[in-house]
Parts: sequence; structure tokens; C-alpha cells
Amino acid sequence: MTEPILHEVLEATGYLASGLPAHGVYLSDQADGMYRFREFSPDALWRSDSALSVYFKFEREEPADERIAAWHREIWNQGFAPLLWVISPEKIAIYNGFSRPREEGNAADHLLYSFARIEQELDRLDALAGRLAMETGDFWRQARAVDRRNCVDRQLLSDLGALERDLLLAKLDRASAQGIIGRSIFAQYLIDRGIVTRRFLEDEYGHSALSSILRDRDATRRLFDWLRDTFNGDMFPSDGAALPERKHLHRVADFLDAVDPESGQGTFFPYQFDVIPVELISSIYEQFAHSDATSKGGGGQTDVHYTRLSLVSLVLDELTDGLGGEETVLDLSCGSGVFLVEALRRLVARRCGGARPSRRIVRSTLHRQIYGVDISEAAVRVAAFSLYLAALELDPEPRPPGALKFQPLIGKTLIIGDAWNVENTPQGRDALTRSGRRRTFDVIVGNPPWSYPGKKARSARNTRQGAEGTRSPRGVSLDFISKAMEFASGETRFGVVLSAVQFFTRSGTGASVLHRLIEQLAPVTLVNLSYQSGWLFSRSKLPAMVLFARHRPSERAEITAVQVPWSPVGEKSHTFEIGRDDVVTLPVADWVSKPEFLKAAFFGLRRDLALLDRLSAKHVSLGEQLRSLGTRFRGGLKVGNRSRDSAFLHGLPLLTKEDVEPFRVSSGLQPYEGTRAQWPRSRDTYRAPMLLVREFLESGGRTVCVVAERDLVFTDAFVGAALPRKRSELTHALAAILSSSLASWFFLMTGSTFGLSMRRLLLRDIENMPIPPLDGLVGTPAGRRLVELVRKERTAAHVGHSWREIDGAVFDLYDLDESDRIVAKDGLVRAGWEWKSGRVESAMAAETDPDIVAYADTFLAAVDAWLFTGRRRRMRGEVFGFPVTAPHRVVRFVLEDGTGPSTRHVVQPEGTLRDVLERIGERMDVRIGESLVGQRALRVYGPNEVVIIKPAARRHWMGVSALEDADAVVADSIAGSPA
Repeated sequence: MTEPILHEVLEATGYLASGLPAHGVYLSDQADGMYRFREFSPDALWRSDSALSVYFKFEREEPADERIAAWHREIWNQGFAPLLWVISPEKIAIYNGFSRPREEGNAADHLLYSFARIEQELDRLDALAGRLAMETGDFWRQARAVDRRNCVDRQLLSDLGALERDLLLAKLDRASAQGIIGRSIFAQYLIDRGIVTRRFLEDEYGHSALSSILRDRDATRRLFDWLRDTFNGDMFPSDGAALPERKHLHRVADFLDAVDPESGQGTFFPYQFDVIPVELISSIYEQFAHSDATSKGGGGQTDVHYTRLSLVSLVLDELTDGLGGEETVLDLSCGSGVFLVEALRRLVARRCGGARPSRRIVRSTLHRQIYGVDISEAAVRVAAFSLYLAALELDPEPRPPGALKFQPLIGKTLIIGDAWNVENTPQGRDALTRSGRRRTFDVIVGNPPWSYPGKKARSARNTRQGAEGTRSPRGVSLDFISKAMEFASGETRFGVVLSAVQFFTRSGTGASVLHRLIEQLAPVTLVNLSYQSGWLFSRSKLPAMVLFARHRPSERAEITAVQVPWSPVGEKSHTFEIGRDDVVTLPVADWVSKPEFLKAAFFGLRRDLALLDRLSAKHVSLGEQLRSLGTRFRGGLKVGNRSRDSAFLHGLPLLTKEDVEPFRVSSGLQPYEGTRAQWPRSRDTYRAPMLLVREFLESGGRTVCVVAERDLVFTDAFVGAALPRKRSELTHALAAILSSSLASWFFLMTGSTFGLSMRRLLLRDIENMPIPPLDGLVGTPAGRRLVELVRKERTAAHVGHSWREIDGAVFDLYDLDESDRIVAKDGLVRAGWEWKSGRVESAMAAETDPDIVAYADTFLAAVDAWLFTGRRRRMRGEVFGFPVTAPHRVVRFVLEDGTGPSTRHVVQPEGTLRDVLERIGERMDVRIGESLVGQRALRVYGPNEVVIIKPAARRHWMGVSALEDADAVVADSIAGSPA
């Protein structure tokens, strides 16, 4: 039973709705059992879809600082909770769960806010950290002190990185340094859990603390011998290196005692290894695997690298939905086993059906259902270590120490070997084959290598057995999918993290490989994480894509494209925000016939796909039309290794990327004085008139195009096309078209690399743009206008004054209607999101006027065109004028009798956003508060009305979004079953 005061606070902040828990809220025993703690016991918790949690603790009297500090330390070690609410009869205190504990009893250092239990204060608390503020991420905008950089994962791995560097500087080899750290963390976990008691340590080794044992070399040897015997050598092989020297053991002991290595003074040790998630402890391997850069030269980098738990949750949430618990799991590139650990936990939970697991179920799941392969022996040993920890965590009574002996994992279910032929090795044959045939698995997961290893390694790949016809020309991650399919049945579910770039390749070989795989695996879901590269894979130069296959039954062969947008919330909290507008479904057949549609499905909406389809069907590509004129785009001069003669270009003006502005070339070009270049190109490449396009786009998303009316040499920062001398005006018109918002939209929708953490156009991206017929183009009114505007820009004191006119003339040239013009204009805005300033702008709160008003006007115009040709009915739009700080925006559209145009006006809401949503929900019999989860947008239908509710970020309220929403409302009305 929930305490009345706690109930009142949760109700006032939206975590309870009409007395019932809202989405993600757990009470009492259910809350207490979700995570492992020592003393802390939450009375309620809220858990987001990305596993972030808020804890609520009620006390009849305000607790002492020492007690709150102890709770805070446990919550910080658990690593998922940005907030702890401590609720007492007089006040609600909010503590920062991500701030590192520095000393005993320092709760005041972590206090963020304090609220009195009165109506006005509860309203303020709701606006700051109520459920809507947490679900939409508005909390993170307001609470800047809550920062994931101070969370236990970064702090622990940073401290362990410093410990490793100290051991290396003390002349301990890397393998031994990592071994002693891993063994010590494992032993400390057993001690913190109480699996190995201090009495046992005293009786067996003469010391009650691990740090004291490490200062006694003989006791250390005997403890590690016991660990090796208990865990079958999987983590601690019997033929390993000799025990490190005393000075090395003392340094690790100092770490556990929180002794500063420089001052020799004791500090506060905040870590509780029984509370820290097992996945984090296992990620120590990934920190070690990427430690070369931080250790060489004595360090200098402090970043950490490991598979984020939010990514693991994203993959396993999808793959395990609907499983019964008896399924088998395979990871062919298991690394430290982070995916296998989470798979073990989830399978055990499903086998137990909510009941407490038994040791028998935990061990049988571990030994019969979880399989991993990796070429690194060190990685496989840490995977075993991780799985042992997870099994101990799940064990209801992991005592006494003598009963902990595990069956071996390495050589049985964890295999050291090359994935490409692992089934042909003795270990792999026993584990992965049955009666001479490969085993099949129910679930295949992983994060295989992404990088392109070079031509030499590529040649070796071409000789691999069993992969003919399915090798991608760049990188190996798709090869892993091909290999994994050899261990799959027709029902096997896939969830694999891959490089995103190869999904948008235009190379014939790469496209055919991808088509073959997708057609075999369909239906598939592709989740594009390009915008998350900064925090998700900070050391990788390539963006990420998650491929899910056969995880959701479907009778149609289709691709569900999910674009995870950038947001300041995701970057700060390390979570993913996915809304309705971020998901588009594309039939596989459409993608095969029109490959550019896949990119458009991620970066656009259905209106974008429709416009792309019309333009591609109506107009021939620029490249094809240029070839009919006897020319084409070519790359510029590349100095490179200077292997070819370039003296024939000597004396021509040299154009570099610093010498251009839109449409014009600097008058002060220096002559080319080189004699050798890797790719000088032919002399005809540099004949005027030339249309030059800069390879990298400018901030804001417009292409930089240049008209060169004299012969000159351009570098490989450009691609250029030399047109016939009589077609100079055509060069001007094409420069305008390629600089327009329509071109920015097209390149964002179809470009091979633009938008994938890159701001680059490839030659073939430019050539693929549909262009009205070149013959006669400058003779049309719109074409003549474009030539005039470019000439004006070339002579103006400042460029850029004519962009609006240029865009309008291009729209006229393509004969776009008003809706298509909105799509193209918004395409330029969306192209600008590839720069940080644009992304920040997209996440800013939309203002009532002009943002929401413009959205409502566009919506009404679109619905008028669809429904009211007879003009006997019209719509009335109501824009609720919430303050800019509100986390959502609300627009209401009412169908009414009457002639004339639809109308729109702004209404001032009565009460808070939550008050308005509750009244709408009561009137329309919908629990709106319960339905608003994360970045979800809602359309709520009533008799002759629809209410649209979306998060406040501007990206949700663009003109193209209004068109999409109008289409959806009309479709729902025609279908007669609005949802």
C-alpha cells in the first residue's frame, strides 16, 4: 500500500494517474525487486524505455544526511538513476544520482532542489521533474548539473585506466597488469556480495580485506589459486604468467584502499561492486582493449570506450520480446560478452515467469543456451568472467564459497577462434555442430568489427570458405551477417550492430550484397544511429546501424527504417529518443528498384518519398544528360604521391577551396607551379565554361557551386563539368539549381554519405539529381530568371541576397505545387541539422507564433484540399498558447458545418499542460497522460475533432510534419478507424 503523502506527490507529478501507476512506474515490492541494493529500498520508481530510473523514498521524518548519503552512494553505483526523491511530510528533496560521492555523509553536496509540499511548489516540481518532463527529456534542459560524465561507468573505467597506466609505468607488462586488475575486481565483487565472507578470508588467508591480502604475496597466491580452481581456469588460466611483484600488488591494494598514489593520503572509495551492474564490470575488457592510445607517452587522454548499456538494451528489448526463455543465443564476435550477459538475464527471467530463479535454472540457461565466439583469448576469458558474475548475481543464494564451482564455459559454449571457420576447429566442432551439420540458434546478436582493413586483408577475405557472393567490398560487418546465417533457421532472430555507410553504397558489388542479405532476412528493421556517434561510439569514424531481422512476424517483405534523431537529452543522458515521425516502412521491392529510397526513408517522411518518386519518374538525371552533351563530372587535381607528370598544367590559375564563394571565383588566383601529381587529370577537364561543385557543403546545408568562365585548374576539393563553349548560360542555370533548397533536400535524401556524420557529396550523388531537359532549359521563364539571378550574385558586393528568389525560380522550373515547395524548403532546414547549430535549433522548443501557428495553417490547407471540395464543411483550428517551457504542444482541429475557408486562432489554456491534457482525456475518454511515453506523438480522435499532441521540439512542428499529420488524419477518417 502506498503511503498517502507519497501517493499525493506521485499523483501531483504524473507518476500516478487516477491512482494507478503510469507507464514505467512500479510501486512497493515490485519497485524494490527491480535492482540490487545493499540497504536502500525504494518505495516507488519510474523506469524509462532506455532504463534510466527515478527513485522515490518516503520517510515519516526527514532522514539524517548520513542516511541519505548512504542511499545516494548505492544509487550512484547502480548507474541508472539521475534522480533520488526523498519525500517527507514537509518537503520533497531531489538529489543528483549521477554526481560522484566524495566523502561519507555528504548528501548536501548532491542536493539539487527542495520543494515544500504545497500546491504551488508541487506544480513547480512537476514542471521540473514530473513524468512528462522526464519522458520528453525537458528535465535535462533544466537540470544542467545532472551530467552522465560523472556517472559510475565513466568514473570507474577512468580510474581503472589510470591504475593500468601506473602498473605499466612500474614495468609490468600489459597482459599481467590487466590480469591482476581483473582478478582483483572479481574477488572484490565476491566479497562485496557476501559470497566470500570476511570470516572466510581471515580463516583461509589471514586477512579480512582484499587489500590486505594483496599486500601479502603468499596470501595473494593462495587466493588466486582458489579462484582458478573454483572457476575452472576460464578467467585465471593455470599456465598464466607469474604473480606480479610486490610493488604492483601494493598499487592495486592502494586503489582498493583509495590511497592517492602521489600524495599517499587516503581518500574516499565510492565503489560498491555488488551494486555496480555486471555489464559495466565486464566492459573493463573493452576499456583495456582500447587502452594503447592512453598509455603510450604516459597518457593524456581520459575518454573511455565500451558498449553502452543503452545500446545493449535497445537490441535485447527487440529480440527478446515474446520469447519463452528456452531459446539459444549466439554471438560470433562476443568480445567481453556484454550482449550475452544481458541475454542470459532476460532468458532466465522469461523461464521463471516473474518468480524467483533457482540455481538450476540459472546454470542450465548459462550452460545450454548462451554461446559466444571471439578470436581474442583475452576477450573470451572476460566473457566467461562476465557470465560467471551474471550467474552469481541471479543466484538466489550464492553460498557457501565451496559450492560455487562452475562447469567450464571456454571450449564448451565460449569458443576461442576465427568466426569464419570456427566450426571446423576442435572446440567449435563440439560446440557448434551436431551430426556433422552446423547447429542453428534462435537468436543471433553482436557488434562485429566495422572497419575497412585494407586491400591486403580484403584479398584474404576473398578466399574465405562459404562466403562467395556475399562479401561486401568495404568492411567486414556484413560478412558477419552472411556467416551468422549459416547458423540460422528460417525463424532465427537477428540483432546486430553494423556500419551504417554500407547501407547507402552506390557501388554495384556492395549494393548486390546488401540486396541479397536483406531479401533473405526480410522483414527487417534498420535503426540508424548516425546522429549518436559522438557519445555512442566516440572513437569510431563511422556511424552505426542496428539490423533487426525476423524479430516481428510479418507477411510482407518490408524494411522498417527508424531514424534516431540527435537531441541534447540523448547526448547528455546516453539514451535514445524515437518518435512516430522517426519510423517509415518501405517495401523491399521498392528499395531494390529504387535504392535511393532507403536513405530517404531514414532522413525523410512519406511526403519526401512521394516527391522523390515523382521527380525521378519525370526527369532524367544530370549525369545522363551531360553525357548526351559529350561531357561529365570529373574530380580535380590530386597531388598525392606525385607519381604522374602534371607539367602540362603549369601556369594555369589554381583554384582551391579557399578561393570560392557561391557562384564566383576569386580574382587573385595563383598559378599552378607543380610538375608532378598523383592524378593530374586531362587538360580538357579544365576548359571553360565549367560548373564546379565543392565536395563539402557549407554550414546551413546549401551546396557551393561555382561558374568558371576561364580555364583553370581545380583541386580535388571540387568536382567539375566542362560544358560546350556555347552553353555558358546553362552553366549558370545548373549552378543555381544545384545550390537551391531543392538540391539540398535531394542530397540529404539520396546522398551516399551526406547525413551519415559527414557533410560530403560524392560525384555520383550530384550526377543522380533529376534535372529538367537541358535543351531549352534556359529558354524557359524560370530558366532565364535563374541565369539572371546567378549573374547578379556574381557581381554583387555580398552573396546570398537572392536565395529566396533562386529557390522560387527552381520550384517554378520543376513545376512544384505548394505542398512540394514546403517539403523542399524544409529539406534545406533538415540538411542544416548536419551541423551542431542546426541540431540545437531543431531541438529548441517551438513557439506558439510563428512555429505552431504556421504548422496549424499548413495542416488546415492540406485537409481543405483533401476533404472539402464541396465547401459545405470546414475546420476550426485551435492552437493552445502554452509557455515556451512546457514540454508538449497541443493543437485541436474541429470539423464544423459552414462555407468559406477553415479558420485558426490561438487559445489561452486554463491551468497547466497536465490540467489541459486531463480535461481532453476525460472528454474523449482517453488516458492521455498514460499514453505519452518518451517522444511519442498522439492523435486523439473524438466526434468531429482531432487533438494532436507532440513534444515541444521544433523538429516535430515543421511544415512537412503538418502535411504528414494531415495525410494521416484523412486516411484515418476514410478508414473509419482512427487511432
